[in-house]
Amino acid sequence: MQESTRRQLEGVSVATLATALFKRGLRHQTLENVRPVAGKGRVMVGPAYTLRTIPAREDLNGIEVFRDPAHPQRQAIEQCPAGHVLMIDSRCDPRAASAGSILITRLMVRGGAGIVTDGGFRDSPEIGALEIAAYHQRPSAPTNLTHHQAIDTEVPIGCGGVAVFPGDIVVGDDEAVIVIPQAIVEAIALEAVEMTAFEDFVTEAVQNGRTIIGLYPPTDEQSLADFAAWRERHGR
Repeated sequence: MQESTRRQLEGVSVATLATALFKRGLRHQTLENVRPVAGKGRVMVGPAYTLRTIPAREDLNGIEVFRDPAHPQRQAIEQCPAGHVLMIDSRCDPRAASAGSILITRLMVRGGAGIVTDGGFRDSPEIGALEIAAYHQRPSAPTNLTHHQAIDTEVPIGCGGVAVFPGDIVVGDDEAVIVIPQAIVEAIALEAVEMTAFEDFVTEAVQNGRTIIGLYPPTDEQSLADFAAWRERHGR
């Protein structure tokens, strides 16, 4: 992903991106039942680094597995590249924690852009206070071993009902998380920037008492002319 594209995505909302993707026939890219642990007031952007789990099996997934330096959960934390978002397939099951504050602190220190699970995190108050963006279903106290067995990394996964391939671009704001196929991210980012400019113009006009009829959408030619003039005034 080009740095210019990253900056564009950091200035738009997940809702706007969802509309841009919808126009291209991609209707199910926003993760379901996944929300920020704590709002950050900024947009998380980064390529996906994936971790897949399966249902835990007691004879293979005891507490001693964490002694293995090659354990996939530990390796995901230590190998997720700086600027990437660690995406965890927890099978939409928040009964057991996908990670806790220590692992997520380590990911943050290593430069991770964020972490997302369709399960839950333990230590959520501490995670919410960290600088790194984190998203889950709800707080989860028990260790992930009780329900999830980490199996492998950098494979296609499902997260929040969305297919996520390694390298897909993940964007999260204080409302939701969305996944953009890598092949179209530049076009989606550009369109979202254009849509955001128009929506800012509309918001200003509505705040000043203008009707939405003919304005949103701009079916009145005067609305388009007014938008062009607004862009020139604001340098957008």
